[in-house]
Amino acid sequence: MADEIAGMNAAMTAEDLYREETYTDRRVGTIQRLIPVGKDGSADASRAELYVGQTQVMTPAGALPISFEIPAENLEQAVAGFADGAKVALEDTMQRLEELRREAASSIIVPEAGAAPGGPIPGGGKIRMP
Repeated sequence: MADEIAGMNAAMTAEDLYREETYTDRRVGTIQRLIPVGKDGSADASRAELYVGQTQVMTPAGALPISFEIPAENLEQAVAGFADGAKVALEDTMQRLEELRREAASSIIVPEAGAAPGGPIPGGGKIRMP
């Protein structure tokens, strides 16, 4: 694992630490409450708490995880905003997947260099003896 991290900057920023609390209804998804803390682990009241919703959608390829920030000032607001946040995140995800599908479908196949337009590709599978 150290070799995998060697090529990237894996240093944590001590001024941007959060403590996580996880809440779930065991049916639809989870909400992470991210509580800002100082480098000693004490609460940092100068920064706002963050709420992140997580759910998954079943697709033909399997479960697709969806993660999204929920604008809220407390857990009650985060729970109330979960459905709307999930809906927007799912719409964004589906739009990105459609864009990727279109890009893949419109890929241009470029023939090998030196091939004549409309003509056979040089070396067209003929066996060559040394």
